[in-house]
Parts: sequence; C-alpha cells; structure tokens
Amino acid sequence: MLTSVALIVLPGVTPFEFGVICEVFGVDRSNLDVGLPVFDFRICTPVPGTVETETGFSIVVERDLSATDDADLVVMIPSHSGDPLPDAVADALRAADRRGAHLFSVCSGAFALAEAGLLDGRRATTHWSHARQLAEQYPAVTVDENVLYVQDGNILTSAGTASGIDASLHLIRQEFGARAAAAVARGMVVPPHRDGGQAQYIERPIPASGGDPIEELLVWLSANLEEELSVPVLARRVHMSERTFARRFRAVTGATPAAWITAQRVQRAQLLLEETHLGIDSIARRSGFGQAVLLRQHFHKVLGVSPAAYRRTFHGPPETCCSLVASDAAGQPA
Repeated sequence: MLTSVALIVLPGVTPFEFGVICEVFGVDRSNLDVGLPVFDFRICTPVPGTVETETGFSIVVERDLSATDDADLVVMIPSHSGDPLPDAVADALRAADRRGAHLFSVCSGAFALAEAGLLDGRRATTHWSHARQLAEQYPAVTVDENVLYVQDGNILTSAGTASGIDASLHLIRQEFGARAAAAVARGMVVPPHRDGGQAQYIERPIPASGGDPIEELLVWLSANLEEELSVPVLARRVHMSERTFARRFRAVTGATPAAWITAQRVQRAQLLLEETHLGIDSIARRSGFGQAVLLRQHFHKVLGVSPAAYRRTFHGPPETCCSLVASDAAGQPA
C-alpha cells in the first residue's frame, strides 16, 4: 500500500505543481473514514537549504535525497532553472524504479524521468507545448500529447499543470478506491470524474457545457450510458453527419466515441462494484454493457483485473453498499 511519498524539488521549482502534490499527499484526511492513511510526506532536494521557486520566493527544504530511499512514491515536478538534472537525482529516480516504487512526474517533470532513462520503451506525456521536444530529445519514448496522463507500469506521467490533480486522483483511486478519490476531490473542490474510466491512460475530461452540441452530448451521455449509443444514433441526436460527428467528437474529447463511452461505462461499473452488492449481470446492465461477458471483457482490457478481483479490493463497508440491493435482489455476486 502507498503510505510514504517523497517529493523532489530543484531550484526554479514551479509553485502550482508543488502545491498540488502537497495538497493531495501532504494533508491529513484520515478522519474522512474512506481508507486514506496519513501519508509519510517528505520534501527533499540534493542539497538541503533554501530553494528558490520559479516566481521569486524561496522555500526551505530540510531533507536530502535519502528521503527517497524507501518511499512508496517518488514525485518529480518541474523546475525552470535551466540547469541540467543533477546526477544524484537521476540516481535516486533509478534506484526507486529498481525497487518497484511508484514514480510520478507532473508536467515537464517528465524530462527528468526521461533523462534518467526510465521512460525508454514506455508511453508518457507532458505539457502539450513540450511534447514535441520530449519526443525529439528522447526518441525511445512514445509521447502522447492528447491525454491528461499516462500510466505505464509503475510510472505515471501527467500533462500540463492542473492535470497533475487528475493524475494524483487516479493514483489515489487506484490505491484506495473511488470513495477515497472522491473525498480528496471534494476537499480540493475539483470534479472526481475528470479521471475518466481509470484506464492505463486518461482521455480528456468532460468539458463544462457552453452551448457546443458535443459538450452538451457528453453531459447527456454520462447520465445515459445504458442507452443505445452507436455513432449513427448519436450523430442524429446532434444533427450531424456521421463523419462530421466522429471528427468533432475526437476534437473535443481526444477519443473516438466508442473508446470514450467504454471508458465511462467501465467507470460506472467500478462505482457499482465498490458501492453496492449488485450482481455482475445487474452491473452490466446498469453500466451499459448489457451482458456480463462484455463487462468482464472490457473491464479486464481497461483495468487489467476482473470485476470480482476489483470488488474484493475496493468494496466499501456494508453500510455504504446496500442502497441498490433491494431493487435487484436477483443479481448474483460478481
């Protein structure tokens, strides 16, 4: 279980990304009764002392890089000093990877992981304005600029700035379940559903509707996943040709309609597995898959585990899981 977090800071550290990691992992939320521990949160730097931020003020960091030696999660955030990555930081990152710790970069922090050789042969992301540079500078890395974050094995990379929140919520959800991620999101006043279907990588979030027909459709889709949602049906709903609809949908979401809907349906199934005692057949219907075999197939493809294994890991306490049982008592356990 993830209980200790080491955040590496370097001169020129960006305050927003620094604040995001401190807010998610440095605040005690154990009183929320959602299974979150009090994280052993450590801020460290190669040479302890005063570290200047990108915006001119300084912070005092008291711990050196030995704080990463046994951390479950090591986080690398951007620094805009223009200095090369210190060898000691690269060594600490590689050591963490060798022992199987989680590694997490926010925004251009991905360059540090790439310089340490940890992204070779992996998929990763960074801020869209740095994506081409990352791909050119490190050709062994498969860079995806169209996502909020990418998880490849034990390494998580997020796109620009605020997507560090999405990636952090993903990690919380993966380790502690949807109820814990939702509790953290409520405390930060951000939407927990921005992390999509908790896939290996996350497509773009549901935008706030501003009159655009695709954005309005996304809001409708998220509430009607059990409906028939083929491209012809959806294109007619927004009065577009199928080709125009598919192009506009990808432009807004970064995904095909089928991929986006599947991710949302898997997310719905996750919540039902965590928070109810409904059987797998009922969950398949309520999440829009229709049949248990399709739910199992897509669930395993997206998350790498079966619905039953997921429920064993993340099912909440009995008093929070019974609200839907009476309406579907015939369902069998997942």
